[in-house]
Amino acid sequence: MHQIGYSFDTGAVTHQGRVRDHNEDSFLARPAAGLWLVADGMGGHMAGDFASRTIAESAQWTGIPSSALDLKTRFIDRLVIAHEDIRQQSTKLNGATIGATVVALLVYEQHFACIWSGDSRIYMMRGDVFQQMTTDHTEAMELLREGAITAEEAQHWPRKNVITRAIGVSDMPMTDENYGVLQVGDVFLLCSDGLTGHVTDEEIAEILQECEAQEACDRLLDLTLSRGAKDNITALVVRCLSADPEDHAEAVTNPGYGPPIAMHDWKAED
Repeated sequence: MHQIGYSFDTGAVTHQGRVRDHNEDSFLARPAAGLWLVADGMGGHMAGDFASRTIAESAQWTGIPSSALDLKTRFIDRLVIAHEDIRQQSTKLNGATIGATVVALLVYEQHFACIWSGDSRIYMMRGDVFQQMTTDHTEAMELLREGAITAEEAQHWPRKNVITRAIGVSDMPMTDENYGVLQVGDVFLLCSDGLTGHVTDEEIAEILQECEAQEACDRLLDLTLSRGAKDNITALVVRCLSADPEDHAEAVTNPGYGPPIAMHDWKAED
């Protein structure tokens, strides 16, 4: 185990929701390897469950890294393999569109990385500061970033759930990355959009502050189900519990993955 000095409280739930007849979400939690992942099969397309499961199963073989950069490289390699397997399945189904969104949290010693494609999300709670670590790859968010629509218009955009990236649908997997330095007490939430479609950021922040990892997942699921749960729901909560006195929690640089993230509200910037 390379996570010397840290321990992690991990909770997870997944549910088909109130409307869907099966669950196309998958998740993976490997605290000893510093890897957590949520994948969401593309709704309305054939074999979304195959796509999400392929990503999760491939990531299990990431192996034992020797550094933060090695962990990221190994994970991306497994993502490329999953991407190719999904593309092959598409060919077998006469070119049917098959894909899945993915969000992954990687941790090596004091370094963490968020890697994603699509509109599943990672949030982080650090003390009283709550922020979304990912930016949705959706048509509405792209138009918002380009200044073509306002934030208010983006909320009610008729095609707001149309995603612009997913694993398995393009020639090569397209991901974004965000890096930081881990601190004791950090809490991360990885989730599919079936949760964020019904629960506000304020509600998520309150639950992450009040609850242990599994209780937080259970409360988020119950709240989503109480509001109709139109989609599959998956929530994975990771809490960093402890570190050795000589840890690097106060490090101001992060040579493992890249520059440290700035603590601010990404949604306001978007």
